[in-house]
Amino acid sequence: MAPGAVALSVGRFSALLAALAVAGLTLGPVAAVLVRAGGWGALGPGEVQALRFTLVQALLSAGLSVALAVPVARALARRRFPGRGVLVALMGAPFILPVIVAVLGLIAVFGQNGLVNAALRVLGLPGMTIYGIHGVVLAHVFFNLPLAVRLLLQGWLAIPAERFRLAASLGLRPWALFRVLEAPMLLRIAPGAFAVIFVICLSSFAVALTLGGGPRATTVELAIYQAVRFEFDLGRAALLSVIQLGLALTAGLVALWLGAGAGFGAGLDRALPRWDGQGLAARITDMLWIGLAALFLLAPLMMVVLRGLGGLALLGPGTWEAAGHSVSVALASTALCLLWALPLSTRGGELVGLAGIALSPLVLGTGLFLILRPYVNPFVLALPVTTLINALVSLPFALRILRPEAEAVRADYRRLAQALGLTPLAWLRLVLLPRLRRPLGFAAGLTAALSIGDLGVIALFADPDRATLPLQVYRLMGSYQMEAAAGAALLLLCLSFGAFWLFDRGGRIHAET
Repeated sequence: MAPGAVALSVGRFSALLAALAVAGLTLGPVAAVLVRAGGWGALGPGEVQALRFTLVQALLSAGLSVALAVPVARALARRRFPGRGVLVALMGAPFILPVIVAVLGLIAVFGQNGLVNAALRVLGLPGMTIYGIHGVVLAHVFFNLPLAVRLLLQGWLAIPAERFRLAASLGLRPWALFRVLEAPMLLRIAPGAFAVIFVICLSSFAVALTLGGGPRATTVELAIYQAVRFEFDLGRAALLSVIQLGLALTAGLVALWLGAGAGFGAGLDRALPRWDGQGLAARITDMLWIGLAALFLLAPLMMVVLRGLGGLALLGPGTWEAAGHSVSVALASTALCLLWALPLSTRGGELVGLAGIALSPLVLGTGLFLILRPYVNPFVLALPVTTLINALVSLPFALRILRPEAEAVRADYRRLAQALGLTPLAWLRLVLLPRLRRPLGFAAGLTAALSIGDLGVIALFADPDRATLPLQVYRLMGSYQMEAAAGAALLLLCLSFGAFWLFDRGGRIHAET
């Protein structure tokens, strides 16, 4: 068999293995819950209301996040200014924040005694409340706007610079340039970004718990929590989880259908200046969008930092040990996630990966507990199981980042690689990995940061000797050590952002992204 055919066969076999592993890890725990429950449960009026609210808030949150990200990403793609790289990195921080820490920052800005209401009182205007559907949507936009900006910015950076130079030489006006170059890219990238954010909002738990404001603002994930925690109705929890999975897969199929356009071909990887958007009005508009986005995203972060500085001196050995556990879990989760993501970086593979965040982590954790309990003490495997679930939950983000450029590399270079007779290892080392360096760095940074800040399965499996830092923050808050909890939250923020920055910075090519 020719080397090119061998490389193709190995690639398909690797993708099949990765898909089977992901499918087994997502569907296996659900099956275990169903077996233990003895069948499906039934939905009551409360669950129907939760499903309706979940769909409404997810559609609003995803739509607003992507719509607002378009002008912000376009402005960042067109502008170069001192500190741009630092600003782009900082703007990505909200998405990698632990949810409970970020919610505290949002309350400090938009809450009853927050900065916004204080300013409104000074001006004699009526105050605002952060609780209810508008609070949930506000929090989701805060979390997901940075992700949407980065995904769209990757799309703009994937357009070869030579295309913009050709457009400038042809004298294309701004609207024509947008129609010919930028709109096709958005039609290819934006549906996938919408689908990922929609699925994230479908599985919202901590945001709805803290900002929902009552039974009418209950999400499906909260309904699953109530079914497992208070009623131990595993059948109803499994049914809700499968409904949630069906909604996520539907969103993924629609996104893949809408985003099936071809790329712009290969360029020379040269960093060329942009000739469009040099007028005064365009410059003012771009800087206004960048400034507003930075203010909205960074103000809550500053409040978290200010409130946490005083608690750093109160951190004990247990907190530092938990921080070490979080870093170890994050590194292992990142390696495992990328090991799955590379062979699955196709349209069908991305749909498989969506199951990682579509299924309830509560159901996955309960199912794994039921599977492991007859053979081993689940608490002994707290950190390995957390590593596995964190990699699974981060997989959809990694695939959304990698797939567009991975498919472009395969389309542009596969025939040349087959003509040269490259082996699978040579294809990976000489072609695929070098050209995916930038999105790989972004995906690795995102996975590591999300893993460091996750408080999910570890809460079900944890014992006193195997806590991660988010769990330690939760325990400090539960024992009313609020200053120490604020310090630990600041440490958690620094570790999450530091991991993201190191990986993301290491993967950049010819562009300060």
